[in-house]
Amino acid sequence: MAVFFTVLAIAFGILYFISKDRYTDIICMLDRKEFALKGFLPVGLVILDILKHSYNTGYDRKLAMATAELYGHRKAMLMLRVHWGNKITMVFLALLFAGFVGMFTDADAGFLFFCVLLVVAVIVLSDRELYEKVRKRRQAIQLEFPDFVNKLTLLVNAGLTVTKAWEKAAMDSRRQTPLYRELCTAVQAVRSGISEYKAYEEFAKRCHVPAVTRFVTVVLQNIRKGNSELVPVLRLLADECWEMRKNAARKLGEEASTRLLLPMMLMFIAILLIVGMPAVLALRNI
Repeated sequence: MAVFFTVLAIAFGILYFISKDRYTDIICMLDRKEFALKGFLPVGLVILDILKHSYNTGYDRKLAMATAELYGHRKAMLMLRVHWGNKITMVFLALLFAGFVGMFTDADAGFLFFCVLLVVAVIVLSDRELYEKVRKRRQAIQLEFPDFVNKLTLLVNAGLTVTKAWEKAAMDSRRQTPLYRELCTAVQAVRSGISEYKAYEEFAKRCHVPAVTRFVTVVLQNIRKGNSELVPVLRLLADECWEMRKNAARKLGEEASTRLLLPMMLMFIAILLIVGMPAVLALRNI
């Protein structure tokens, strides 16, 4: 096992040495809070380049859809590459850790099973973390969207067009949340000359939330045909969004309660031990 660990350590060192300056532009754009191991990321990236990974499998396309939703379509393939590089780096480090542990244990079938299990766990947890980010992003949009619809309804009712109301509601807010970033992206797209229809349609695709899709459908119908009853429809949609927000908040509360069950059970067992142990000891001394 000492030889296995030494070979892995040397290979990792060589790969890091030849790649540390090659991917500086990618490393600098990454947030350390999101990518804690970004300093070692060049190792994974150079392995991808050596293997010439094509990113055209069904598995890759599924990951690309998640990265596109999180980082935008322009950065989707770059962040897919980063995701793969980060995953390979973590697998390499996990094998280094396993090799180090193996230096003090016997290299039997159980240890080999531990290595395989460790690699599989790193791969699965890495993908799960990506999909969890997507889920939290959609949840954040869903919770914040009713407030935006109410603002838009008030502005349209005050006499502004949908486009002007959208722009004012999005740009006047100082919030740096997923929803308002996407709203501002749609505003900038319209300002740059893209048609409102396409800009709002792309906004709905980026958000990937059913309530947003229904809202955009109403807005696009107003743009295409005109709709004198837009305000009542928006109010009805706002009410539906608020109900969905209540249900989502209730679900979050139920999930929080479920997470508290284990600590509560542990506390209950500890209390039973504290209360019951003196009685058990007393019975033994009789």
